[in-house]
Amino acid sequence: MNRRLLGILMLGHLMTDLNQGILPALLPFFIAERGLTYAAAGGLILAANVASSVVQPVFGYLADRRPSPWLIPAGVAAAGVGMALSGLAPTYPLIVAAVAFSGLGIAAFHPEGSRAANYVSGSRRATGMSIFSTGGNLGVATGPILITPLVLAFGLRSSLVMVVPMLAVAAFLLTQTPQLGALRPAPGAGGAGAETPDRWRPFARLGLVVISRSVIYIGLSAFVPLFWAKVLGRSKADGAAALALLLGTGVVATIVGGRLADRHGRRIVVLCSLGLLAPLLLALSTAHDARFATALLVPIGFTLYLPFSVLVVMGQEYLPNRVGMASGLTLGLGVSAGGIAAPMLGRLADHHGVAAPILLVAALPLLAVAAALTLPDDRIRTRRLPLAGGPCQ
Repeated sequence: MNRRLLGILMLGHLMTDLNQGILPALLPFFIAERGLTYAAAGGLILAANVASSVVQPVFGYLADRRPSPWLIPAGVAAAGVGMALSGLAPTYPLIVAAVAFSGLGIAAFHPEGSRAANYVSGSRRATGMSIFSTGGNLGVATGPILITPLVLAFGLRSSLVMVVPMLAVAAFLLTQTPQLGALRPAPGAGGAGAETPDRWRPFARLGLVVISRSVIYIGLSAFVPLFWAKVLGRSKADGAAALALLLGTGVVATIVGGRLADRHGRRIVVLCSLGLLAPLLLALSTAHDARFATALLVPIGFTLYLPFSVLVVMGQEYLPNRVGMASGLTLGLGVSAGGIAAPMLGRLADHHGVAAPILLVAALPLLAVAAALTLPDDRIRTRRLPLAGGPCQ
């Protein structure tokens, strides 16, 4: 494992996904200062998601045909510039264009960045991908913390301040492109020209697992704060703190999931984590005590995020000759599927209360487990991989 390059890629991932955390935090200010309706604000999320998730497989396809490490710094720069300009845009169409441009930058970064993370991880690909993914999780979580005080103090135009660290990191990443361009897959990792054939059928079944997890994630991130306020009778600040606890637990779980997958196999980690998630979500949806519900958030966040990076690695291993496309498809599905389901979950909440979406997504881990049971068992292969050094050995 090339820890230096992996750390650099993690930094790029953090800066890229920082913009995914900034946009939701800007929505209340767009509504107040630009006079947007709630529907128009939701349209900004849709524009960003479509640009970032739907286009990702295209960038992945291009990365596989002709590796383009310059997309890593370019993606960081485009994502940051687009989001910075959104606060300056005076009209709704220009705001849409700015957040969509930011989404394209995010789409450009992820397949090439994930492919490079796969290569620098050596035989411990799940561990390496978990470290890379942690950068993105930290970026999403810290985006609101950074942008909200700025906008409160100086207005929407202060979003331009964020372009400075974005371009600085992009410039640094540009100096690393020769090393990133020289990367080759480790033995047994697949890659262009590998003898191992692509396995599209397991990859398609893996897609059901990714979609199910995506809808669960969106359901929780959207309705946990509302559940705290409407069902448990707590304040909005308590709801935000509950969501932060859920996401914070996920940062730790992502790292643990990668290490467990390299030690014991990918499929078993996915099966155990999602199997445990179903009863935990059921308990949360019927909870009426805030302390009990808060205690549930830690195991829920842990089991939800434990397979996050593992699913990306599995996709890359099923398509060893199309690592970039596999990364784009799994990451794209992980965003777009939940985004598509969000309006339906909202309609369910309108008619049956905010606990109903959580109760509904409690059934989805069972679908994910059923799909995961059909995937190839990789435990024997994982045990034979030479794990270099450290407690992973």
